[in-house]
Amino acid sequence: MLGCVRTLPRHRRLAPLAIAAPLLTAFLLLVAWASPAAAHDALIDSSPAADSTVDALPSELTLTFSAALITGEGTTAVVVTDADGAVASVGEATVNGAIVTQELSGSGAPGQYHVAWRVVSSDGHDTDGQYCFSVGGDADDAVSTPAPCADQVASLDSGTSASGWIWAISIIAILLVAGIAVLVVVRGRRTSPDADSGTPSER
Repeated sequence: MLGCVRTLPRHRRLAPLAIAAPLLTAFLLLVAWASPAAAHDALIDSSPAADSTVDALPSELTLTFSAALITGEGTTAVVVTDADGAVASVGEATVNGAIVTQELSGSGAPGQYHVAWRVVSSDGHDTDGQYCFSVGGDADDAVSTPAPCADQVASLDSGTSASGWIWAISIIAILLVAGIAVLVVVRGRRTSPDADSGTPSER
């Protein structure tokens, strides 16, 4: 009785695994990197504090974040405006670890002051926000009065973001790993004997 027993060469049977393994590894590494990145550094304290009332406008404003920030040109910006829309912040903000300091000046007229900030978190992502405080006024007024901080935040959005190039590098790394895996499999097929070309075995 004649019968044909056809078996795939070992390198062909392992080819899908050889391609899938590095892709899965790269995917898991990307997920592991993205998980902590989802939690950006948060503003945990400020002076003057949000919705607070101070007797006089201080000479500087400080923002404290949950982790040390990324520094560099265009990474940090703080804009403080008074109730009339006049800018009370002077110069560029300075960063010392997790603390941002912005110099203030102006008449310090009573009323609501609006703070708009943008920083780059330790995970490489832009983070921004806004809040209000009052000088020599009623703290309740600062909460109930609509804060025109949106215009200032919009002007801060022009800063550079470090997240784009991080994602680009990650994608390139995955493609390189996949390309190497395919190259290894193709070379293995060229150098290994083709078991399918053998003649059928007889019983």
